[in-house]
Amino acid sequence: MTAAGLCSITFRDLPVDEIIDAAAAAGLAGIEWGADRHVLPGSDAAAVAARCADAGLECPSYGTYLLAGKATGDDIEAACATAVGLGAPNLRFWAPNEATDEAVAELADRAADHGLTVSLEFHPSTRTETAASTLEVLAGAARPNLFTYWQPDPALAAGAAIAEHALVAGDRSHLHVFAWGPGGFADRLVLADGADLWRPVLATEPAGRWTGRRWAFLEYVPDDDPACLASEADTLRAWIEEAGDA
Repeated sequence: MTAAGLCSITFRDLPVDEIIDAAAAAGLAGIEWGADRHVLPGSDAAAVAARCADAGLECPSYGTYLLAGKATGDDIEAACATAVGLGAPNLRFWAPNEATDEAVAELADRAADHGLTVSLEFHPSTRTETAASTLEVLAGAARPNLFTYWQPDPALAAGAAIAEHALVAGDRSHLHVFAWGPGGFADRLVLADGADLWRPVLATEPAGRWTGRRWAFLEYVPDDDPACLASEADTLRAWIEEAGDA
Protein backbone atom coordinates (compact mmCIF):
# COMPACT_ATOMS: atom_id res chain seq x y z
CA MET A 1 0.00 0.00 0.00
CA THR A 2 1.15 3.54 -0.71
CA ALA A 3 2.42 5.50 2.30
CA ALA A 4 1.46 9.11 3.03
CA GLY A 5 4.28 11.62 3.46
CA LEU A 6 5.21 15.28 3.19
CA CYS A 7 7.56 17.27 0.96
CA SER A 8 9.50 19.56 3.26
CA ILE A 9 9.43 22.31 0.62
CA THR A 10 5.72 22.67 1.37
CA PHE A 11 6.90 24.73 4.32
CA ARG A 12 10.14 26.23 3.06
CA ASP A 13 10.23 28.90 5.74
CA LEU A 14 9.86 26.51 8.68
CA PRO A 15 12.89 25.01 10.43
CA VAL A 16 13.55 21.28 10.34
CA ASP A 17 12.29 20.57 13.85
CA GLU A 18 8.95 22.29 13.24
CA ILE A 19 8.43 20.34 10.01
CA ILE A 20 9.13 17.09 11.81
CA ASP A 21 6.68 18.01 14.58
CA ALA A 22 4.00 19.02 12.05
CA ALA A 23 4.35 15.83 9.98
CA ALA A 24 4.25 13.60 13.04
CA ALA A 25 1.26 15.43 14.52
CA ALA A 26 -0.59 15.05 11.20
CA GLY A 27 -0.08 11.28 11.28
CA LEU A 28 2.16 11.19 8.22
CA ALA A 29 4.73 8.42 7.86
CA GLY A 30 7.70 10.15 6.26
CA ILE A 31 9.28 13.28 4.82
CA GLU A 32 10.96 13.93 1.49
CA TRP A 33 13.57 16.49 2.49
CA GLY A 34 14.36 19.29 0.07
CA ALA A 35 17.98 20.06 -0.75
CA ASP A 36 17.46 23.78 -1.28
CA ARG A 37 16.53 24.82 2.25
CA HIS A 38 16.24 22.11 4.90
CA VAL A 39 18.93 19.50 4.20
CA LEU A 40 21.59 21.07 2.02
CA PRO A 41 24.08 18.80 0.25
CA GLY A 42 26.98 18.16 2.58
CA SER A 43 25.02 19.06 5.72
CA ASP A 44 24.53 16.81 8.74
CA ALA A 45 21.82 14.68 7.21
CA ALA A 46 22.32 11.90 9.75
CA ALA A 47 21.21 14.25 12.53
CA VAL A 48 17.99 15.02 10.63
CA ALA A 49 17.43 11.31 10.07
CA ALA A 50 17.85 10.66 13.79
CA ARG A 51 15.30 13.35 14.67
CA CYS A 52 12.86 11.83 12.19
CA ALA A 53 13.38 8.35 13.60
CA ASP A 54 12.69 9.64 17.10
CA ALA A 55 9.38 11.04 15.79
CA GLY A 56 8.48 7.79 14.01
CA LEU A 57 9.11 9.23 10.54
CA GLU A 58 10.99 7.74 7.59
CA CYS A 59 13.13 9.60 5.04
CA PRO A 60 12.17 7.76 1.84
CA SER A 61 13.63 10.20 -0.71
CA TYR A 62 15.96 13.18 -1.02
CA GLY A 63 14.48 15.91 -3.20
CA THR A 64 17.36 17.61 -5.00
CA TYR A 65 17.60 20.30 -7.62
CA LEU A 66 20.35 18.54 -9.51
CA LEU A 67 20.02 19.26 -13.23
CA ALA A 68 21.21 16.45 -15.46
CA GLY A 69 23.92 17.79 -17.76
CA LYS A 70 24.55 20.86 -15.59
CA ALA A 71 25.37 19.39 -12.19
CA THR A 72 29.07 18.73 -11.70
CA GLY A 73 30.42 15.41 -10.54
CA ASP A 74 31.10 16.97 -7.14
CA ASP A 75 27.50 18.23 -6.97
CA ILE A 76 26.17 14.76 -7.66
CA GLU A 77 28.52 13.09 -5.20
CA ALA A 78 27.55 15.54 -2.44
CA ALA A 79 23.84 14.93 -3.05
CA CYS A 80 24.31 11.16 -3.06
CA ALA A 81 26.29 11.24 0.16
CA THR A 82 23.59 13.39 1.78
CA ALA A 83 20.88 10.96 0.67
CA VAL A 84 22.87 8.14 2.24
CA GLY A 85 23.20 10.18 5.44
CA LEU A 86 19.45 10.63 5.54
CA GLY A 87 18.92 6.93 5.00
CA ALA A 88 16.96 7.89 1.88
CA PRO A 89 17.17 5.12 -0.73
CA ASN A 90 16.01 7.37 -3.56
CA LEU A 91 17.28 10.67 -4.97
CA ARG A 92 15.06 12.94 -7.06
CA PHE A 93 16.57 15.10 -9.81
CA TRP A 94 15.59 17.15 -12.86
CA ALA A 95 16.09 16.73 -16.60
CA PRO A 96 16.01 20.20 -18.20
CA ASN A 97 15.08 20.43 -21.86
CA GLU A 98 18.73 20.47 -22.93
CA ALA A 99 19.66 17.39 -20.86
CA THR A 100 20.90 14.49 -22.96
CA ASP A 101 20.11 10.85 -22.35
CA GLU A 102 23.82 10.36 -21.63
CA ALA A 103 23.74 13.01 -18.89
CA VAL A 104 20.73 11.36 -17.26
CA ALA A 105 22.46 7.99 -17.46
CA GLU A 106 25.63 9.36 -15.91
CA LEU A 107 23.72 10.76 -12.96
CA ALA A 108 21.93 7.45 -12.49
CA ASP A 109 25.24 5.57 -12.64
CA ARG A 110 26.83 7.79 -9.99
CA ALA A 111 23.83 7.26 -7.73
CA ALA A 112 23.97 3.50 -8.32
CA ASP A 113 27.53 3.54 -6.97
CA HIS A 114 25.98 4.65 -3.65
CA GLY A 115 23.21 2.02 -3.78
CA LEU A 116 20.55 4.60 -4.67
CA THR A 117 17.65 4.66 -7.04
CA VAL A 118 17.02 7.94 -8.85
CA SER A 119 13.74 9.44 -9.96
CA LEU A 120 13.04 12.16 -12.48
CA GLU A 121 10.98 15.16 -11.49
CA PHE A 122 7.86 15.04 -13.70
CA HIS A 123 7.33 18.70 -14.45
CA PRO A 124 6.24 21.18 -17.16
CA SER A 125 8.97 22.99 -19.11
CA THR A 126 11.42 20.09 -18.75
CA ARG A 127 12.20 16.97 -20.78
CA THR A 128 9.74 15.17 -18.52
CA GLU A 129 6.82 17.47 -19.22
CA THR A 130 4.57 14.69 -20.53
CA ALA A 131 4.27 10.95 -20.17
CA ALA A 132 5.52 10.47 -23.74
CA SER A 133 8.62 12.63 -23.25
CA THR A 134 9.36 10.99 -19.91
CA LEU A 135 9.21 7.53 -21.45
CA GLU A 136 11.68 8.71 -24.10
CA VAL A 137 14.14 9.80 -21.40
CA LEU A 138 13.76 6.55 -19.50
CA ALA A 139 14.29 4.50 -22.65
CA GLY A 140 17.17 6.64 -23.88
CA ALA A 141 19.08 6.53 -20.59
CA ALA A 142 18.11 2.88 -19.99
CA ARG A 143 19.34 2.47 -16.43
CA PRO A 144 17.79 -0.11 -14.07
CA ASN A 145 17.87 2.30 -11.11
CA LEU A 146 16.17 5.14 -13.04
CA PHE A 147 12.49 5.86 -12.43
CA THR A 148 10.12 8.83 -12.49
CA TYR A 149 7.89 10.67 -10.09
CA TRP A 150 4.47 11.78 -11.25
CA GLN A 151 2.37 14.84 -10.52
CA PRO A 152 -0.55 16.29 -12.47
CA ASP A 153 -0.15 19.10 -14.94
CA PRO A 154 -2.75 21.60 -13.66
CA ALA A 155 -3.52 22.58 -17.26
CA LEU A 156 -5.05 19.13 -17.84
CA ALA A 157 -8.53 17.99 -16.91
CA ALA A 158 -8.68 15.11 -14.45
CA GLY A 159 -9.37 12.48 -17.10
CA ALA A 160 -6.42 13.55 -19.24
CA ALA A 161 -4.12 13.64 -16.21
CA ILE A 162 -5.22 10.15 -15.16
CA ALA A 163 -4.44 8.89 -18.67
CA GLU A 164 -0.96 10.48 -18.48
CA HIS A 165 -0.32 8.76 -15.17
CA ALA A 166 -1.34 5.40 -16.59
CA LEU A 167 1.34 5.67 -19.28
CA VAL A 168 4.21 6.11 -16.80
CA ALA A 169 2.79 4.09 -13.90
CA GLY A 170 4.99 1.08 -14.58
CA ASP A 171 8.12 3.23 -14.25
CA ARG A 172 6.88 5.37 -11.37
CA SER A 173 8.38 5.56 -7.94
CA HIS A 174 6.52 8.21 -5.94
CA LEU A 175 3.82 10.89 -6.25
CA HIS A 176 3.70 14.59 -5.50
CA VAL A 177 0.15 15.27 -4.36
CA PHE A 178 -1.65 18.61 -4.52
CA ALA A 179 -4.82 20.21 -5.86
CA TRP A 180 -4.48 23.32 -7.98
CA GLY A 181 -7.10 25.25 -9.88
CA PRO A 182 -6.78 26.57 -13.45
CA GLY A 183 -4.56 29.39 -12.17
CA GLY A 184 -1.78 26.90 -11.48
CA PHE A 185 0.79 27.26 -8.71
CA ALA A 186 -0.85 30.27 -7.06
CA ASP A 187 -4.34 28.76 -7.28
CA ARG A 188 -4.08 26.22 -4.49
CA LEU A 189 -7.18 24.33 -3.43
CA VAL A 190 -7.85 22.03 -0.53
CA LEU A 191 -6.87 18.50 -1.47
CA ALA A 192 -10.45 17.24 -1.24
CA ASP A 193 -11.22 19.32 -4.34
CA GLY A 194 -8.92 16.98 -6.30
CA ALA A 195 -10.84 13.80 -5.51
CA ASP A 196 -11.79 13.10 -9.15
CA LEU A 197 -8.09 12.90 -10.00
CA TRP A 198 -6.43 11.46 -6.93
CA ARG A 199 -8.84 8.68 -6.03
CA PRO A 200 -8.27 6.86 -9.36
CA VAL A 201 -4.52 7.52 -9.30
CA LEU A 202 -4.10 6.24 -5.77
CA ALA A 203 -6.24 3.22 -6.58
CA THR A 204 -3.66 2.25 -9.21
CA GLU A 205 -1.00 -0.03 -7.76
CA PRO A 206 1.18 -0.34 -10.83
CA ALA A 207 3.00 -3.47 -11.79
CA GLY A 208 6.44 -2.52 -13.01
CA ARG A 209 10.13 -2.28 -12.24
CA TRP A 210 9.83 -0.44 -8.92
CA THR A 211 10.07 -2.92 -6.06
CA GLY A 212 10.19 -0.59 -3.04
CA ARG A 213 7.41 1.06 -1.11
CA ARG A 214 5.65 3.82 -2.99
CA TRP A 215 4.94 7.16 -1.33
CA ALA A 216 2.43 9.92 -1.92
CA PHE A 217 4.03 13.15 -0.69
CA LEU A 218 1.82 16.14 0.06
CA GLU A 219 3.31 19.10 -1.79
CA TYR A 220 1.92 22.58 -1.12
CA VAL A 221 -1.16 23.44 0.88
CA PRO A 222 -3.51 26.43 0.69
CA ASP A 223 -1.76 29.65 1.73
CA ASP A 224 1.34 27.64 2.77
CA ASP A 225 -0.42 27.36 6.12
CA PRO A 226 0.86 24.61 8.47
CA ALA A 227 -2.55 24.63 10.15
CA CYS A 228 -3.93 23.03 6.96
CA LEU A 229 -1.63 20.03 7.12
CA ALA A 230 -3.65 17.83 9.47
CA SER A 231 -6.82 17.99 7.39
CA GLU A 232 -4.91 17.56 4.12
CA ALA A 233 -3.15 14.52 5.58
CA ASP A 234 -6.49 13.10 6.73
CA THR A 235 -7.83 13.39 3.18
CA LEU A 236 -4.80 11.72 1.65
CA ARG A 237 -4.76 8.86 4.15
CA ALA A 238 -8.48 8.27 3.66
CA TRP A 239 -8.01 7.91 -0.09
CA ILE A 240 -5.06 5.55 0.38
CA GLU A 241 -7.04 3.42 2.80
CA GLU A 242 -10.00 3.44 0.43
CA ALA A 243 -7.74 2.27 -2.39
CA GLY A 244 -6.39 -0.52 -0.22
CA ASP A 245 -9.88 -1.80 0.38
CA ALA A 246 -10.84 -1.66 -3.31
